[in-house]
Amino acid sequence: MTTTTASLNRARFHHLLTAEWIKLRSLRSTPWALLLSALAITGANVSAAVADYTNFPGYPASVRADFLSSALFDAFTDIASQVVMLAAGSIGAIMIVSEFSTGLIRTTFAAVPHRRAVMAAKVVVLSAVMTGYGLVVSSMSFATVQAILAGRSADVPISNPHAVQVIIASTLFTPVCALVGLAIGSVIRHSASSIVGTVVVLMLMPVLFTSKDPWYAAVERSLPHSAWYHLSAEQLAGPMNGQVPATDVGAWTVYAAWAVAAAAVATLAVNRRDV
Repeated sequence: MTTTTASLNRARFHHLLTAEWIKLRSLRSTPWALLLSALAITGANVSAAVADYTNFPGYPASVRADFLSSALFDAFTDIASQVVMLAAGSIGAIMIVSEFSTGLIRTTFAAVPHRRAVMAAKVVVLSAVMTGYGLVVSSMSFATVQAILAGRSADVPISNPHAVQVIIASTLFTPVCALVGLAIGSVIRHSASSIVGTVVVLMLMPVLFTSKDPWYAAVERSLPHSAWYHLSAEQLAGPMNGQVPATDVGAWTVYAAWAVAAAAVATLAVNRRDV
């Protein structure tokens, strides 16, 4: 009996995953947001690489001899990270807000009263899609940028451990931002307000907490963008805002903590409130 129940539960969750994938894919905004943000991210990184390619002969000899940090910055620039936060966070928010705005969420919960299972399926599908998207964009951007810099013998091979870390950090930064958007959308349940809330949390908070005061520095270091910055290039180019640099373990922990907390908020907000 227990085995049969477990098999049914697994089958039902598989159906939920399929349903959430269909919902996400069918949103008109999703493919456009993914396409346009991918173009913007790649364009920002290519623009930085072209600028370095053009100016490279005029750089000091010491800079040309050790161009690793600059090449990695070009592979995934801070502008690209801003686009990721906006695009991924908005997609995460719209994934849940669209159901509230159309009333589809009532049908969903009527068919599947176990709300936490529904939200768990949303978390899994959103995380998988955005991780795949992040991997494709960060890998293609890295390859394109290094191909440009190779013309000046200033490229970084993929075998370089720092290069691998940049790609992984940029890849996982995407689903973290998307889950934050999902959590905020689950709480606010209004499209414009949810996107504004996502922008405030992901993009404005790093700007607000820039003081060298220890408390401000601790908050700043606990934000997803700060963790990405450290993992991407800070250890090579120096700490942001002159603050004490974080550790790799600390930065990865920030990623994990935000992802888990966002998934928990999204699940509890829908489970405890009427639709």
